[in-house]
Amino acid sequence: MVRATAAAICLGEGMPASRWERLFDDLEAQFAAEERRDVEAEVAERTRRERALVSWTDRIAAQGQAELSLEVAAGQRLTGRVADHGADWVLIELATGAEVLVSLSSVLAIHGLVARSREATTARRFGWGSVLRALARDRSAVEVVDRAGTRRIGTIDVVLSDAFELAEHALDVPRRQGNVAGRVVVPFAAVAMVRRR
Repeated sequence: MVRATAAAICLGEGMPASRWERLFDDLEAQFAAEERRDVEAEVAERTRRERALVSWTDRIAAQGQAELSLEVAAGQRLTGRVADHGADWVLIELATGAEVLVSLSSVLAIHGLVARSREATTARRFGWGSVLRALARDRSAVEVVDRAGTRRIGTIDVVLSDAFELAEHALDVPRRQGNVAGRVVVPFAAVAMVRRR
């Protein structure tokens, strides 16, 4: 008889139903809170993993028409929109309408880069050297700014695998033998940006 009474007390016999409900509700709330924490932790981990796969150049590709500012090794800050981009270059259209070709390796900081919420455009398949070869074929006068901020004006004559030769001449005269003041070879790695003049 004593055993039966002890068992009944352990099982809560005589405990009002509302106390059982509160006990079960409390347990249910604890389980729900634990599940929520697990889901939040998993979402946070997946978000960190996905962000780790996105490069800043991917975000440049998703920039669309939104304006951004690039701090470039030449001590310049360019503000405009992304007009085009490749694997190692970006073409920025300034508010004035002028376009500046920027080597991505010379970019020190980016301001105004949008979160990757838009559909990214695919980068052009050709690289920095191909763009410079097109400028050489076009025979356009260019302004080349190196990482130190030095400006050179002339026409790109020859593009090598890792450098180009610039025939230096005044901007207001065509590239003719008599107008060439000198020639300089500029390594790709030294270039911050190029403007077609």
